Amino acid sequence: MSPPERFPMIAPVGLCGMAVRFSDMLSEPANRAALAFRAALEKESWDGVEEVSTSLTSAFVRFDPLHLSHDTLEAQLREMLSAQDWYKAALPGGRRHFRIPCVLGGEQGPQFADAAAAAGLSEVQARAELCDARPRVLTIGFAPGQPYTGELPAHWDIPRLKDLTPKVPQGALVVAIRQLIIFANDTPTGWRHIGQTAFRCFRPEADEPFALRPGDEISLRAIEAEELQAIRERDQDGLGGAEIEGIA
Repeated sequence: MSPPERFPMIAPVGLCGMAVRFSDMLSEPANRAALAFRAALEKESWDGVEEVSTSLTSAFVRFDPLHLSHDTLEAQLREMLSAQDWYKAALPGGRRHFRIPCVLGGEQGPQFADAAAAAGLSEVQARAELCDARPRVLTIGFAPGQPYTGELPAHWDIPRLKDLTPKVPQGALVVAIRQLIIFANDTPTGWRHIGQTAFRCFRPEADEPFALRPGDEISLRAIEAEELQAIRERDQDGLGGAEIEGIA
């Protein structure tokens, strides 16, 4: 999918922010562009830039307007944008693959059957497809360390629920609009609760509190409830038994 001609665009965000938007809707190329552009900005390390981050399809720059003017920063950003086709840029280095044990369905995933049906799949097909998938962490948001990952195949473009589920637990796996999320804490949600992990997205006691970073990839290893309990009992690092490997 090609982005509309008006993208990429640069827009001010308050007094000390600038957003570089690569699309107004999620797509793999737009997310790729946002991640690659953010990594390039970090390497530039411009004077006056205090922070860079990403959303699903944008890169955000926070800067000191007393040290760097809006006009100067916008000119620097436009020069960077013209340097290459960011929609085809290589993803940043240092990415990792997390293979995360997960109970799918049953009491640990009470809305799994409903989600599978909404995607036009049997439960067996849905379980196999989700375990074969390797979605990318598109962005971190809503709660500390909480990953939005995707995109799943198009038939997983299922809507959120009309009513909120009062609470799903920390480590819950939820699905909607072609994305999977592992919840960072107990919270209400309108996404379908399809599984349960022991994975802690946010570990404030760790040197790196956010377990996942944008650009990382995840996959699921289907387990039974008994194994999940065993993982919880022996888990020392809060990663819920995940196997981690670098991505070349």
